[in-house]
Amino acid sequence: MPSKELGLAVIGSGRIGSLRAILSSGHPAIKFLGVSDININNAKKLAQRCNANKYTDNNYELISDPNVTTVIVSTSEHDHYDAVMHALELGKPVLVEKPIALNIDEADKMIKKSKEANTLFRVGYAQRFKRRYLSGKDQLVEGRIGNILSISARACNTRAQGIEILKRSPTATPVVDVLTYWVDVACWYLEGIEPVEVTARGTGTVFREAGFDVNDTTWSLIKFSNGAIVNLGVFFALPSHSPQLGMGVRFEVYGDDGALILNDDHTDELLVTNNGIPHAYIPDLEFNTAFLSSSTPGNWHLGDYWGPVADETRVWLDHLSMGRPCPIASPEDARKNLLITLAMEESAKKNSTINL
Repeated sequence: MPSKELGLAVIGSGRIGSLRAILSSGHPAIKFLGVSDININNAKKLAQRCNANKYTDNNYELISDPNVTTVIVSTSEHDHYDAVMHALELGKPVLVEKPIALNIDEADKMIKKSKEANTLFRVGYAQRFKRRYLSGKDQLVEGRIGNILSISARACNTRAQGIEILKRSPTATPVVDVLTYWVDVACWYLEGIEPVEVTARGTGTVFREAGFDVNDTTWSLIKFSNGAIVNLGVFFALPSHSPQLGMGVRFEVYGDDGALILNDDHTDELLVTNNGIPHAYIPDLEFNTAFLSSSTPGNWHLGDYWGPVADETRVWLDHLSMGRPCPIASPEDARKNLLITLAMEESAKKNSTINL
């Protein structure tokens, strides 16, 4: 298949932006790679790691560079809007990290701009590329579960990782920033069926004692237009040294012809050591016991990176360079996820059901 050469700008040189840039640097279609960050030293260090052609602390300068043909926006959650809009205005395809935004107004403006500019726009819900969720989607497409009647899922992680997220974006709550992954999986499995109402309750003390007015745990019921009921919950205040290196998840789907049980807790991969286990998200936090492969984006093994973010990045570049299918979440999918998670927060705050 003929390949088109690409010039890539990665906006944001933090943890995920660094992964995207390093992974992209080895793709055969990449002929120009630039990285940026508000902290020029972060951009410089990343440029050295991935042999980038350019680094800067000016996002607009890099996005506007004539060598750049596509953009990945990996800034903090509250900073997506400006970079995405600038790239879309220039007609450069954009992949932005989830959530698309932290409010519906910004999401709608981005979607409108992508349509006006007739420019490809996708949102990185990388759990779609985890093997177990891909397998689950395949079983649904093949009709083995039948019509979905209910979904039940819970996700948990440590307070240490939750606090790190809130430090960079205080409104990126465990619901809006993390549970959104499994809201997306649920909506992907219920593709074409719209959510109509959300009821949620939440509570917590850990994050509030740390200075953030955010619930440690939130549980919700989402009703869909076909009558399906989805129960999703998150607990993000496990002790800091709990063995999760990322999210521990259990996801269950029940239909009129079958059921699907996905155990994503990683309790079957336990390492105990005297020599320390690093945490990819919190470099100064070391473990002696850990569930391996529980890091949500993926893992470094034997000098290479494996997992959902690696596969998603490759699929994005393959699509742009070779026209391969692009199952990455659409901005409309991402808007739906944001609408649901914001409704969860509102419902928990008001103790009432929210109609969508």
